[in-house]
Amino acid sequence: MLEARNLLDSLNHQTGKVALPNGVASLDVPDSFYYLSPEDSEKVLVDVWGNLPGTGSETLGMLLPSDTTPYDDNSWGVTIEYEEDGYVSDENADDLDYNELLEQMKKDAQEASKQRVAEGYEPIELIGWASPPYYDKTSNKLYWAKEIKFGSQELHTLNYNIRVLGRKGVLVLNFIAGMDQKSLIDSNLQTVLNMTEFNQGSRYEDFDPSIDKVAAYGIGALVAGKVIAKTGLIAAALIFLKKFGVLFIIGIGALFRKIFKKK
Repeated sequence: MLEARNLLDSLNHQTGKVALPNGVASLDVPDSFYYLSPEDSEKVLVDVWGNLPGTGSETLGMLLPSDTTPYDDNSWGVTIEYEEDGYVSDENADDLDYNELLEQMKKDAQEASKQRVAEGYEPIELIGWASPPYYDKTSNKLYWAKEIKFGSQELHTLNYNIRVLGRKGVLVLNFIAGMDQKSLIDSNLQTVLNMTEFNQGSRYEDFDPSIDKVAAYGIGALVAGKVIAKTGLIAAALIFLKKFGVLFIIGIGALFRKIFKKK
């Protein structure tokens, strides 16, 4: 108990205007949340929630609700990252068939699950959309949620995602929560969306086609968690653990078998 209290006391809760470490974006954090630096995020993700060392320091920090502590059973948080792959065009955003995309994502998950089981890992199943993808062309913000089942776990995982499009890359915000917390996340979604903005010069509308790189993928690939490039299929998956071995994942890809925790 003393160790937990000392850890909580060591966290620097930041509110108001917060400049993210990458220098291209900022947060406007209300009193109902607080921001933690990458160093403090490391303490929560590793020391409290049981992730591997380095997990938190690889992020741009975290957002946590002010009415709970990371030790509470109903705790949840939002990790922040930045992927500088270039300007992601939203030209085809209105033409995407997200149900068709979901079916392909389910097939990808099934194939990954077969490989996992063959190597002694827990199976994984993409159940469906917990919230279908929505792209706001005015704010250039994309969000969606997936429901995912690991093995025989009765409580499914909520994989809630926000992507904020910028001039040279995308801010990646991911909620760490369970399906039983979906209504809570839904009620806080707009608040989190409103917090995050690119700085002037790094905004989506600041894109200069004469000098800026264009990403090799579009809106659909952000949702699917993969891109098709000249080198073939590029897939990425990142795991966060939150107490008692419950898995919270970001993305679905062929790398599952290499990085998921073995049974």
